[in-house]
Amino acid sequence: MQSNETPELRQNNFADLQNKFLCGDCLANMKLMPDESIDLIVTSPPYNLKNSTGNGMKDGRSGKWSNARLIKGYSHHHDCMPHAEYIVWQRACLSEMLRLIKNDGAIFYNHKWRVQAGLLQDRQDIVSGFPVRQIIIWRRKGGINFNKGYFLPTYEVIYLICKPEFELAKGANAHGDIWEFTQEMKNEHPAPFPVALIERIISSTNAKLILDPFMGSGTTAIAAKKLGRNFIGIEISPEYIELSKRRLEDSVRISSLF
Repeated sequence: MQSNETPELRQNNFADLQNKFLCGDCLANMKLMPDESIDLIVTSPPYNLKNSTGNGMKDGRSGKWSNARLIKGYSHHHDCMPHAEYIVWQRACLSEMLRLIKNDGAIFYNHKWRVQAGLLQDRQDIVSGFPVRQIIIWRRKGGINFNKGYFLPTYEVIYLICKPEFELAKGANAHGDIWEFTQEMKNEHPAPFPVALIERIISSTNAKLILDPFMGSGTTAIAAKKLGRNFIGIEISPEYIELSKRRLEDSVRISSLF
């Protein structure tokens, strides 16, 4: 992982970062941000899928999976860290996120459970010790399973990690904790969020400033702007930064037509 401490992130310029994409390492950038400066963090890190004991990520098996974008990997991230190193990295990221959110703030941390060496890897080694208030199940349609030892995985998990005074927006507590959204297929990024999923999260809070330290293709920024909120996006890949800018511009242009 490369480090790039962008000069825009000096604390005396923090207000100027709103509604901008910052290209660089997420940890290095977050460390330059002031304490309790963010209302809400919505993010999904790389899942380290290529460090796997048995799925089709490494060998590119036949059928549709052989053409999946994740076979080629992310731009500027190999997604194949030793598991122990990956855990240390993600816990460091969560520690910075927790420092950044206000006392009424929250982190919506999306991750994926998987089976490794025949046992469930439920990510407790990442989130244990953090103030997890609730788990939200995001059920998605479709998928493929090469392993005869377990059923087809059809969901991802969103950990709601909160500071003590966090409350949902009025009426948002009527939502259940199992959400179903169709995956976004027309996107150059290998693992994009559905915009509707992020709209559900942001609209369920009163947050004014949202950070996504793994911005990817810019979905958090698109949802934030559609809802009249501000964002800061951090992304290590210049390629995905440009993709995010294009997608945000297209979204704003389309919204202006209605």
